[in-house]
Amino acid sequence: MFRLVSFNLNGVRSAANKGLLPWAEAHAADCMGVQELKAQAADMGPELREIAGMPGHFHHAEKKGYSGVGLYSRHAPSDVIIGLGAAEHAVDGCGEFDAEGRYVEMRFDKPGRKLSVISCYFPSGSSSEERQEAKFRFLDVIRPHLAKLRAEREFILVGDVNIAHKEADLKNWKGNLKNSGFLPEERAWMTQLLEPAGDIGLVDVYRRLHPDTTDACYTWWSNRGQARAKNVGWRIDYHLATPGLAATAKTASVFKDQWFSDHAPLTIDYDFSI
Repeated sequence: MFRLVSFNLNGVRSAANKGLLPWAEAHAADCMGVQELKAQAADMGPELREIAGMPGHFHHAEKKGYSGVGLYSRHAPSDVIIGLGAAEHAVDGCGEFDAEGRYVEMRFDKPGRKLSVISCYFPSGSSSEERQEAKFRFLDVIRPHLAKLRAEREFILVGDVNIAHKEADLKNWKGNLKNSGFLPEERAWMTQLLEPAGDIGLVDVYRRLHPDTTDACYTWWSNRGQARAKNVGWRIDYHLATPGLAATAKTASVFKDQWFSDHAPLTIDYDFSI
């Protein structure tokens, strides 16, 4: 069994102060993809560079206290790709987003098999029109990258995609039809990514296991208006997998018994081994 976690930490140091480390120890994941480190390399002490026996690899943003992603794994990778521009299939326009620390890929290749786990943090467009335009540019960059990966290897991308795909994925869908994260263009992008007959054909693994959940599926809550207490949430954190890996998924859970962030960790257990 391979236990994989996706978790937007909203600051790795803040999450650690709220109990992340003992939770991770008890949770016993094989790999954990994290987003929004909000820390530079110099800020990452040994207790943050390795968590629960899992050494980490990180993509830090140039801007202090902003973005940043990481992948922790108790299994040694065959290769680590830091940033979209470092991949062999780098696409035009990725430099803007590599400066923001948004992509880490671990490869676990062996004879007869190419397999990757990716931690990715998609931009939010909620703060301004300029950031929404940046989000659309990121979607234009990441899609061909994923298509090229899909052509040559199995992978699971975990991360905060900052898009709720369908009405069941957020509490107040009617009130958010014109808001970033639930715009028609964003949702159409997700639909195309998940189209089985498409050129990528990824699987939303949580929805494969729980096609009908609504209130229980949310992974993020605003800090405003008692959203968490009222469970006015969004499902914007995903496991997006190639079909062969997605088919091995056995259980999925969103941990809400303790709060380390404005997001909750999403864990999926897969029936394969590294």
